[in-house]
Amino acid sequence: MTDVDVREISLEQTRVLRQAILRPHEAVAELAAHEPADGFAVGAFDRDALIAVGFIAADGEAGAWRVRGMATAPHARGQGAGAAVLQALLRHASAAGASRVWCNARLPARAFYERAGFRVVSEEFEIPRIGAHVVMERP
Repeated sequence: MTDVDVREISLEQTRVLRQAILRPHEAVAELAAHEPADGFAVGAFDRDALIAVGFIAADGEAGAWRVRGMATAPHARGQGAGAAVLQALLRHASAAGASRVWCNARLPARAFYERAGFRVVSEEFEIPRIGAHVVMERP
């Protein structure tokens, strides 16, 4: 893949890709109910096509930020777009004073997060209609 353009986008701009990849059983409008009002969203673009998204917001104890809604179009997986989005989110949290970043990671995404320095800190748990997850964090 050629270099992707990673930039801040609105939470609304993330919804179509997130719904298609992460929550196909929900309507796009339902995704907004799960979004923090102060979420910072990033998208990776290949030319004009949005191919990966994610967002982050303060969540939990002081200094804790949560990565959410990471989704990459199937044709773009394994080519660095998702990693570029995650790195942009981590830079944003760091600049905002984060001391810990965490996520609920789907089991198939565990290695993706481990490559970015996250580690598993929970037992496996199931989110109904979505699948098995673990909590992962990165100091």
